[in-house]
Amino acid sequence: MKLELLPSELTAAKPILKQINQAGFQAYFVGGCVRDIILEKPIHDVDIASSAYPEEIKKIFKKTVDTGIQHGTVMVLDHGEGYEITTFRTESTYTDFRRPDQVTFVRSLSEDLKRRDFTINAFALDEDGQVIDYFDGLTDLANRQIRAVGLAKERFTEDALRMMRALRFAAQLDFQIEDQTLAALVELGPNLAKIAVERIRVEFEKMLQGLAAGSALKILVEAGLLPYLPGETGLMTEADVLRVANQLERKQPQSEQVVWALYLGQQGFDGPTLQAQLRQWKLSKEVMQAVLAVGPLLANVNQIDRWAIYEHNAHVKTLLETLTIMGVDQSVTERIQKTYDSLPIYSMKDLALSGGDLIAAGLAQPGPDLGVALKKMEQAVVLGQVDNTKEALTTLVEEQTHGNS
Repeated sequence: MKLELLPSELTAAKPILKQINQAGFQAYFVGGCVRDIILEKPIHDVDIASSAYPEEIKKIFKKTVDTGIQHGTVMVLDHGEGYEITTFRTESTYTDFRRPDQVTFVRSLSEDLKRRDFTINAFALDEDGQVIDYFDGLTDLANRQIRAVGLAKERFTEDALRMMRALRFAAQLDFQIEDQTLAALVELGPNLAKIAVERIRVEFEKMLQGLAAGSALKILVEAGLLPYLPGETGLMTEADVLRVANQLERKQPQSEQVVWALYLGQQGFDGPTLQAQLRQWKLSKEVMQAVLAVGPLLANVNQIDRWAIYEHNAHVKTLLETLTIMGVDQSVTERIQKTYDSLPIYSMKDLALSGGDLIAAGLAQPGPDLGVALKKMEQAVVLGQVDNTKEALTTLVEEQTHGNS
């Protein structure tokens, strides 16, 4: 197969391949970027592999950076762009199920591609646009299936994360997982427990944002992988996860916040339990804050009132997107959106009268009483009991002050 028209990202990098080839070595575009070109999808990374060893690459190009030289990777700087060139290599055993014990540089493209995870990721593309496909990946693309390169058990034993990658690609591409590859995934699922939480989380998030996230999540459950995911075993039941899977067939999350609001936030966990689950997945502070804010609201949709929307207005987008995927009646989401849009303020800082103003007017003294006054003003404005003007707020505080005296 020959590609006549290459995307601009690869066209810009072609001089790199040409220069390596002219020096007497081989160089190819490899991996996911080739797959995505064939599928006419956007290119995310330009990966280049070469028969030249790192020191040889550094002699060919004037500007290079050792980004991972122990693994054969050197970055070439060209016209303001950086291109990582990785030497063809073979890998030894993986005693920790994630990294090769030893890397050996080789001159053979086929030997390098043998170590790749799936046939659809084992393509090479030369500078003339010729696709090199040693493992029948083009047939697998046509059949819309994920198949391991060589023996699936060997690939998954080398790096157990490849099982999560199989599910992620199945979700993103809406592909099936080939029978022998799926059988190996079921058999070796327990090895996921040996993989770092952060690596699993990245693949899991990408999976749940994929076009076929629902079917991929069902495969995960049916394959028995749930007990080997992060989080307290048994807290999320298969029924809980399958409910999420069914919801994902309706629509898929567009952000990590929605992924976790949907997966954990809607389960009705109390605050401490939900926080513990989020921490076990090692989520960012930003994501945790969003899920902890919307979680209680998702569990009690009919009790989402004006004050709740105001209190969590920073996370309304996450709330609305999650509710939509959950299949909540459109009238509910429209009500929430309308309430949000009509809020007179979005934080205490928006009040027309500040704490400094209250002190200057002699209406409050620094300390707890000032905080109480500000809170009452905030609530009154949000609930529509008083206009957000200096005059109206001054009158409100004066009435409350006189009422308490």
